[in-house]
Amino acid sequence: MSPTVFREGGFRFYFFSREEKRMHVHVQSQNGEAKLWLEPAIELAQFVGLSQREINEARRLVQEHENDIRIHRYGVGTLAAIRGDCLAAIP
Repeated sequence: MSPTVFREGGFRFYFFSREEKRMHVHVQSQNGEAKLWLEPAIELAQFVGLSQREINEARRLVQEHENDIRIHRYGVGTLAAIRGDCLAAIP
């Protein structure tokens, strides 16, 4: 199963369930696909078929949506616990 996190600029950003623990996201376009690490920093892990321009755009979108990606992967409560944040109760 590979739930979609978001779609933008002709890209689909998604996860594979039950994959390695190091935080990353997969990116797919009509021309190819890539895997980008989010930890320890956002960087390209591998790619097939994407141009340098597409890789740069995918990386930019991952940077722009990094918090959304993490929340989608871990959930708000888990992400807050990992980061040591406190979430205020919203009535």
